[in-house]
Amino acid sequence: MVRIGVDTGGTFTDFILVRDGAFVALKVPSTPKRPEEAVLAGVSELLGEGVVEAEVVHGTTVGTNALLERKGARTALLTTEGFEDVLEIGRQNRPGLYQLTASRPKPLVPRSLRFGVRERVTASGEVLVPLDRERVRELRARLAELSVESIAICYLFAFLEPKHERETAELLAELDVPISLSHEILPEFREYERTSTTVINAYLAPLMSQYISRLEEGLALLGAARSSRRFSLRIMQSNGGSISARAATQHPVRTVLSGPAGGVVGAFTIAQHIGLPKIITFDMGGTSTDVSLVDGAIQTTHEARIAELPLGIPVIDIHTVGAGGGSIARVDEGGALRVGPESAGADPGPVCYGRGEEITVTDAHLLLGRLDPDRFLGGAMPLDRERTIEYFRAFRRRFPRPASEIEIALGILDVANANMARAIKVISIERGYDPRDFTLVAFGGAGGLHACDLAEMLSIPRVLIPPHPGLLSTLGVLLSDVLKDYSQTVMLAQEEIAPGRLEAVFARLEERARADLQAEGFSLERILLSRFVDLRYAGQAFELSLPFTREFIADFHRAHERRYGYADPTRKIELVTVRVKARGITEKLSFRPKERRATVAEPVARRPVYVREGAGPVAWETPFYWREALAPGTAITGPAIILEYSATTVIPPGWRADVDEYENVILWREG
Repeated sequence: MVRIGVDTGGTFTDFILVRDGAFVALKVPSTPKRPEEAVLAGVSELLGEGVVEAEVVHGTTVGTNALLERKGARTALLTTEGFEDVLEIGRQNRPGLYQLTASRPKPLVPRSLRFGVRERVTASGEVLVPLDRERVRELRARLAELSVESIAICYLFAFLEPKHERETAELLAELDVPISLSHEILPEFREYERTSTTVINAYLAPLMSQYISRLEEGLALLGAARSSRRFSLRIMQSNGGSISARAATQHPVRTVLSGPAGGVVGAFTIAQHIGLPKIITFDMGGTSTDVSLVDGAIQTTHEARIAELPLGIPVIDIHTVGAGGGSIARVDEGGALRVGPESAGADPGPVCYGRGEEITVTDAHLLLGRLDPDRFLGGAMPLDRERTIEYFRAFRRRFPRPASEIEIALGILDVANANMARAIKVISIERGYDPRDFTLVAFGGAGGLHACDLAEMLSIPRVLIPPHPGLLSTLGVLLSDVLKDYSQTVMLAQEEIAPGRLEAVFARLEERARADLQAEGFSLERILLSRFVDLRYAGQAFELSLPFTREFIADFHRAHERRYGYADPTRKIELVTVRVKARGITEKLSFRPKERRATVAEPVARRPVYVREGAGPVAWETPFYWREALAPGTAITGPAIILEYSATTVIPPGWRADVDEYENVILWREG
């Protein structure tokens, strides 16, 4: 069986096929209106005649884009009577402390589609008011009249007693639309976050179901063309693991950050092999940049936001900014240069691709000589330098003060770098981490173009450019295990925490976890279960999630001091939520070191490349190298450019590059 990793980006859809330990890489332009077309085209191109069985693991942006563009399903929300406006009220926090005129994003479900149902469960899980079944039947007719495409049901304290949600779903089943139940999506307290997460799931369910159906049908047709060929499909999740296609259609909310999650998994795996447990991942693609800090283990959070909406499920802690190779440069009303967050995407793309009309970051790199127009994507996609120069001349006339095209291009990169540096500070300095203690792992199609500039700005001592950097998110998708998260809010005061009581909760969650993973084809020997607890001091509003040990209370005091600078061992704690992380161990790729040898690299070209020195641009005569020709042990002194199929890496003056035994390029500031 061969395995194919697929990652759909805003500009390109990336593929890696693994057969007998060998990699085959491919990039094709994305098809945003019908994403499956690019996926099927790439899979068809990669497969050879002899392939009988193939597993496709897919990182998708379908859910993310639907949320960002507000193009999901027409969704209705049924909730406990009197709680219809939870989505609108939210937490009543200001997005900006000093922003007096702050505005909230509109709820995914308008007021006209939010309905209250008479029922009530107490905070201890007892039924206080029975479900008004007649009201549900009335709503069934009303929802049919309103042509609702999906339904979210979120009753108060349903995570303790879900019988009313289940009864409501049974009464509405004849509508034949997806129904999302909060006790299945997020069985935890905090009404706003649980309601928001359930609504997001319902909002995405029809779209994701249709997309996966089209993709499976397309794969089936590819298999029919070779009568003996079979495909299986898994979808990457936001927590760094994958799930079956069927599970993804039921819980699409778990896929909204699937592409960026694959990049973090891939970067951490590569860094672990060379003994670098502390990394900052820097994934710069065509549309956005995703950064994440890893201090010995991949960090997850239960407090993420997507499109300004709270997401209560576990996701890898990733910070995203609208800065990518396709980010559009413009001059604002005050005459200042701005870059992004708008992107040219794949269609029409940057000016140098031949169709775009707006100057982008990629166009700036081409004008400055950092991209080889004849060798882009290994020569499969030549870039139009003359067209780029022409558009830069027109763009120059928008500036209120004189500036050359080269100065403007350098300015575009300066602005983009500043945006990305701020994103890295959010996940490092603002959380008490010193970037000087970390290695910057740069990937994505544009990561290597900016990595050294960012390392210089943030005093990061080392940059790692992995093999196939433009495809690392795709590699991470293939490296991921099947990962499922289970949780249950218990809300126990310290004196109520009894070992037998906790063991019973863990046992119920673990029983579900084993059953779910066995249904996906994993034997018990390939299932790994981990226990976690969410703890806080009594009276606090938020928790710390920690691995469950016999000394979990002492662990909490130590973690609280590390995170917040203080701890109070005399103060009572609360155990809020019990969690189980279930991992189905998949077949892993092998990374074999190669022998280092002293070699001298021969450049394939030399040309001027502009850099900023002092206040103005300076052109350095710069050698260009093919990465495939750089054997382990090769050393290169900047300025230099490394070309490869999926990415380009810039080595500025004063920097050095070494190729290690795993064919990573390690960049250092000389001296």
